[in-house]
Amino acid sequence: MQLPEILSADKTIPLESIAQDSDLSKDIQINLIRLGLLDPPADGKFGRFSTKALTDFQSLLKISETGLGKQTAEALIEKKEAIPLKLGNDFASRIIKYMQKQKYFIAVGKQQYNIVYIEGVNANGQLNSDTFNQWNDRRIVIEIASGTPQIVGNWLATTEPGDYYTKNPPNPKGVARIAFGQYNAWRVGYHYGTTGVETHEALEQCGTIKVHRDRNKDGFRTGDPIDIGADFFINQHWGYDKTLVGTASAGCLVGQSREEHKDFMQLIKQDRRYKLDPKYVYWTAVIPGDDLVKNFPG
Repeated sequence: MQLPEILSADKTIPLESIAQDSDLSKDIQINLIRLGLLDPPADGKFGRFSTKALTDFQSLLKISETGLGKQTAEALIEKKEAIPLKLGNDFASRIIKYMQKQKYFIAVGKQQYNIVYIEGVNANGQLNSDTFNQWNDRRIVIEIASGTPQIVGNWLATTEPGDYYTKNPPNPKGVARIAFGQYNAWRVGYHYGTTGVETHEALEQCGTIKVHRDRNKDGFRTGDPIDIGADFFINQHWGYDKTLVGTASAGCLVGQSREEHKDFMQLIKQDRRYKLDPKYVYWTAVIPGDDLVKNFPG
């Protein structure tokens, strides 16, 4: 069964019964993903995340049905936005516009956070020199609770390895430099570092990502081969308050400050999806600042 059949049959299916029909489950999921209320992919398994997204959708549209009925099915098919976006020319809006252009997943709703790293920009979104081995990128968290994107976290970071591991790569193919894109690849865990010193809570890689291998050790992605894997230990951790990146990163997504990293972790653990399941896997986008500014100048 699919949503149009719910309309024609004019019947209500209890929420707990949806999971018994994988075709219907997938059809609902496709629409909830499109609306930004459910993380992709649509797998036809209607569990706690799908159920919560559906009830959130009903709440947002003030639908009083206690299951999946005609009103809910019709709204799922016809609504283009669950929370209409109000985009301006501010930094947060420009990031969201860029994510839309790239067809990245954008989560909407209160306490559903979008993690974004932007390479080579300052806190206000202006381009900087993006000098090698410097803390000149941003770690940003955006919430779209009521339509207007809000930056709820904005910290100094790096998306690139420092000079030490660029010159002394832990992998014979070359140090990793994450490829621009969006990945569903991190969950709350720990970063152990190369020696186990200062083990701390972090977002730990658990999914597949793409990296460039800097085999010529020049500190750039240009011409570097792509490597794909789920076991690169590309975590989101702290940078030990170092003045220069140096040994703080071998390709991870690193916030410069210990205290600001703790703030980052505290914030993202307030995400409703994490509270629903502590093994929740976070999406993260890594964006080139020059391309962002070129497409959506401030």
